[in-house]
Amino acid sequence: MNGNSLLIDTNIILYFLGGDDTLVPLLQENDRVVSIITEVELLGYSGLSEKEQTSTEAFLNTCSIINITTDIKQKAIKICRTYNMKLPDAFIMATALSMDVPLLTADKDFQGIKDDHLILYKK
Repeated sequence: MNGNSLLIDTNIILYFLGGDDTLVPLLQENDRVVSIITEVELLGYSGLSEKEQTSTEAFLNTCSIINITTDIKQKAIKICRTYNMKLPDAFIMATALSMDVPLLTADKDFQGIKDDHLILYKK
């Protein structure tokens, strides 16, 4: 990954697709990276309309989707143990650490983590 990559959490994509214009410059200036966990969270939502599915898939097609590797798995285990974090969030944070890219999230569950790889977005 280059120095202009950004791992995007599920809630950021939902805000962006929902019309949060403040995210536009940030997402346009960086290569967008997404954990496979985020892809599953977005597309696995049972209340997703056909229009929402189409726009979500179109957005995801502009991103690099990162699968779970052994390194990501090991980092997720450590994160779960250290921060008592939910498994999906631990995998997403572990992906950022493994890829050495910042994670952009609005998830309050990340507030207790002090790490250079974390960018907390306040809507």
